[in-house]
Amino acid sequence: MRLLLAIFLPFVLFFTIGRPIAGIICLILQFTLIGWIPAALWAIFSLSSYKTDKKIQKALNNR
Repeated sequence: MRLLLAIFLPFVLFFTIGRPIAGIICLILQFTLIGWIPAALWAIFSLSSYKTDKKIQKALNNR
């Protein structure tokens, strides 16, 4: 579900992962048609990093 948000509404994804300032910057980037692709790529990369951080945090808490 978040991957679809990252592609179609990248700025919303940042709000769902707790990065509101990045979401605002991404929204400004999305205002231009050319900026949509970099915004979507940035959101996908951020989602990947968020998932990795959550897995590491979970592994450390299970010790």
